Amino acid sequence: MRSKKFLKAEQACLHWDSPGLVAGVDEAGRGPLAGPVVAAAVILDDRAPIQGLADSKKLTARQRERLYDEIRAKALCCSVAQASVEEIDRLNILHATMLAMQRAVQGLRLKPSKVLVDGNRLPALDVLAEAIVSGDALVPAISAASILAKVTRDRLLAELHGRHPEYGFDRHKGYGTAVHLAALQAHGPLPEHRRSFAPVAQALATHRVAVSPGDTQ
Repeated sequence: MRSKKFLKAEQACLHWDSPGLVAGVDEAGRGPLAGPVVAAAVILDDRAPIQGLADSKKLTARQRERLYDEIRAKALCCSVAQASVEEIDRLNILHATMLAMQRAVQGLRLKPSKVLVDGNRLPALDVLAEAIVSGDALVPAISAASILAKVTRDRLLAELHGRHPEYGFDRHKGYGTAVHLAALQAHGPLPEHRRSFAPVAQALATHRVAVSPGDTQ
């Protein structure tokens, strides 16, 4: 059995990290009932600092949009990836999130020597990585990644709203608000809804009962 001392040492910060490029990684969209989960990886340029980086949830939509453009313009490189609704339903949301993060890191034009990931879980990577709880508020590169992921996902949900305005995606961005749950019950799930999430599964079951084969044209 491993000693407590050894476990503590395993969890300690890695002060012996080799110098090199550091990428920050974060995701957006683990909790919503609809849409993909989006992840971003960002390697910032120390010579081109970006003012105002913070946890994307603490910023206004206008601030996020401004910072999105600045990050894209000033970062050494960045990558945005996603895991689809189908992958979320097949793998579960945690594994789909890890997959999106892995894809984001793999999509970087430059390979980092270390990856810092928001949260307490790490995706499978071929480089040194460290999970940092509340990293989106502590590490600028993770903050930048959180902004890219959030803006990208919000834009996807705005497009979905344009096709299905009756669900109100422009307001709730897919989260399980009262408005969204009412729309699910009234109109049934869309292909973009996550069927492995309980409220969607319940709405789907309700509509299957309400609409029998004999009722369809």
